[in-house]
Amino acid sequence: MCRSSLVLVAIVGTAVVTGCAASAPGTGSPLVAGTGAPVIVPGGPGDAGRTATPGERLGESEARVGAADVRFAEGMIPHHRQALEMAELVPARSSSKEVRTLAERIGAAQRPEIAAMTSWLESVGRPQDGHGGHDDHTVTPEEMNRLRTARGAAFDELFLTLMIRHHEAAVTMASQQLRTGTDRAMIAMAGDVVSGQGIEIARMRGMLGR
Repeated sequence: MCRSSLVLVAIVGTAVVTGCAASAPGTGSPLVAGTGAPVIVPGGPGDAGRTATPGERLGESEARVGAADVRFAEGMIPHHRQALEMAELVPARSSSKEVRTLAERIGAAQRPEIAAMTSWLESVGRPQDGHGGHDDHTVTPEEMNRLRTARGAAFDELFLTLMIRHHEAAVTMASQQLRTGTDRAMIAMAGDVVSGQGIEIARMRGMLGR
């Protein structure tokens, strides 16, 4: 995704604000700022926004949380984490400035989204352990080992090939959420994944000459 950090903070804030605070799925609830990702409260016309205080009540939510919303967040967190693991290999192995820039963008986009989804899950009573619920094997352990040992142009080609597949899986997951989800925050997150990662897939295919 190619959004600025300011916009990403706003997305994170929106995701946390619109989540249900410790409520049963299928019900509306008060919107309460959590202690995870920052919640940005817009100011009046011409005024700057502010960061909400943890525990601050921000109004009422009309969102209805369903099983599809929870599955999406619980699946996307480890999926994003695997993408970050791949991106963190780039600086020491890549010979391409374009690939290094792409890896930085992936990190800048997906770390805040992990924070937002983690906070959202906590707010609906589904806190995650340190692994985000389960591991993601879109890229297999064997492929990750190949990526770790590759260098230079060989690394760049393998990284782009694997990341395209990884992004395509994320778009599939997000598209399913758009069809079956009911919570506005997770629907918005899914829309952002489809849009942002779709753009990056096209960019990576161009870098590979496909």
